[in-house]
Amino acid sequence: MSITSTTGAKAPAITPRAVSGGGVFHQKNQGFEVEGAYAPPAYLQKYYWWTYVHPAAVRLFERQWLIDLILWGNYESLREAALGEFGEELPGATLQIACVYGDLSARIAERAKAGGGTLDVVDALPVQLKNLRAKLPEDAPVSLTASSSANLPFTDASFERVLLFFLLHEMPRDVREATLAHALRVLKPGGKLVIVDYAKPRLWHPARWIWYPIIGRLEPFAKELWSNDLRVFMPEAWRNAKMQRSSYFGGLYQKVVLEKDAASALASPATLDAVAAAE
Repeated sequence: MSITSTTGAKAPAITPRAVSGGGVFHQKNQGFEVEGAYAPPAYLQKYYWWTYVHPAAVRLFERQWLIDLILWGNYESLREAALGEFGEELPGATLQIACVYGDLSARIAERAKAGGGTLDVVDALPVQLKNLRAKLPEDAPVSLTASSSANLPFTDASFERVLLFFLLHEMPRDVREATLAHALRVLKPGGKLVIVDYAKPRLWHPARWIWYPIIGRLEPFAKELWSNDLRVFMPEAWRNAKMQRSSYFGGLYQKVVLEKDAASALASPATLDAVAAAE
C-alpha cells in the first residue's frame, strides 16, 4: 500500500515501529490519502456500520455531549481515569488501539508532546483515522495506521504504554483474544497496558435492567465481556498476571491495568499461538 499527496508535497515517512507491508498507513498530514484496496473486518461492516463505518455515523457521533450521554455522564471521569495511569508527560512511544470519539486522543497527544514522546493510533477503519486526523493540531506527534488490531503491524516491545478504550466489548471472541495478545506483544518490559471498558453492574444498578437488554441487541459481543474476567481472553501465559482493577458507576465500567514485568515478557512469544489461530 502506498501513500500519495494530493497537494504535491512529499509523503511523510512511515513510523519506524511499523513493519513494512503490515497494514495500510495513513498519516495525519492534510492532503495525504490511502491508496490501494483495503477491506475492514467483516464484523465491523455487519454490526457497526451505523456507529463507525458510514461517514454519516461519524458526523453524528462525533459530539462530546452525545458521547457523555451514551456513557451515562461518565465520559470525562473515564477519560481521566485512563489518562491518570499514564501521567502528565509521556516520553517514549504510546499506542492507542482504535480511534475513539471525543477528545481523548488529542489529550494523549498533548501529553506525548510535553514529554517529547510519540503517539501511534491504529484503527481498522480509514474513515475513523481521517476523523481523528481532523481533530489533531498540525504539530501533534501522532502517526495513524489502518490495520486490524488482531494483527498489529508493529515489532515486539515497541511501546512504553498501550491503551484499549471501550474496544473489547465490540469484538468477537477470537478478535478480542488476538487483540490482547498483540497488545501484550508490542508492550515493552516495564510497560503498562490500560483497558477501560464495560463490566457487569451490581444487581441494584438500574443500568443492569435498562442498558443491558439494549446493549445486548446493539452490541452482540458485549455480554460475553460483561460476564467474564478479562484474563480469560488473554493468552494462557498471562492469565495469572497481576492486574489492578477499578470499578466505576456502580460497576458498569471498569479499568484494568497490567504492568509487563521481565518474566512475563520472556514468556510472551509463546502466547502468540492464539493469535496464529485467529488470523
